[in-house]
Amino acid sequence: MITILWIELVEKRKVLLHLIQELMILILCMNKLKLLKRVFLFKNLFIIMLLVFLDPPELIKPPKILVIEGLHPLYDSRVRDLLDFSVYLDISNEVKFAWKIQRDMAERGHSLESIKASIEARKPDFEAYIDPQKQYADAVIEVLPTQLIPDDNEGKILRVRLIQKEGVKYFSPVYLFDDGSTISWIPCGRKLTCSYPGIKFSYGPETYKGNEVSVVEMDGQFDRLDELIYVESHLSNLSSKFYGEVTQQMLKHADFPGSNNGTGLFQTIVGLKIRDLFEQIVASRAETPVGAAKA
Repeated sequence: MITILWIELVEKRKVLLHLIQELMILILCMNKLKLLKRVFLFKNLFIIMLLVFLDPPELIKPPKILVIEGLHPLYDSRVRDLLDFSVYLDISNEVKFAWKIQRDMAERGHSLESIKASIEARKPDFEAYIDPQKQYADAVIEVLPTQLIPDDNEGKILRVRLIQKEGVKYFSPVYLFDDGSTISWIPCGRKLTCSYPGIKFSYGPETYKGNEVSVVEMDGQFDRLDELIYVESHLSNLSSKFYGEVTQQMLKHADFPGSNNGTGLFQTIVGLKIRDLFEQIVASRAETPVGAAKA
């Protein structure tokens, strides 16, 4: 089966296909997801608009776990209905600005004024088409400035929140100490080494974008990843296979960006949750009678 997207190019140099809800790519994405979920093979033929050339046809085989990513995966309800689980990475404007300044000024020699203008130019499209999608995500990893350092604007110490939607099939939110309680915890002391400004964890139920959620928050960063086992022992519903698996995975990828703060910790936890969700889905389908599955 061949699925082709064809967009007529009247003037190649003036093609402006950016953040428009009617983009045919969303429909193409939906159709291909349907095929993959029905275990069809098809040839993938994409038109890359920025470079204006045709990619060679590529045979796509349905994988065990299919990950789609990009700017619009949750924009279309028809695509959302095909997803078993969705994650939205939400980096706050303050952190994006701090990171962009560090990168563009230090590494690329851009002026502060040009960086600010670039960010402001993107805001209307982001607020209209990208940001609203996080309300549909099953989990949101929210990256914010630290509250441990007053008026911090460097973006090096981060406060990260794992926002988990309640009532999602096959998904049990992670919690700290006691499920459903409101917790504030500073673990620094005899079992966890903390240099300035320290580490603070929080947990509790909230309402987020009209959805009931459970939120685990980490502010600060680890000095020693091997001591993460102390924090891991107080987190429940991690979907780990054995005691210390989160710590093991963090140590395994210690050189990855964010490995010493909440971005790495919560991405690792979400990875374990997706593995568990996949195993539950496979098990449930194996238990479903053949006739019922076809129906």
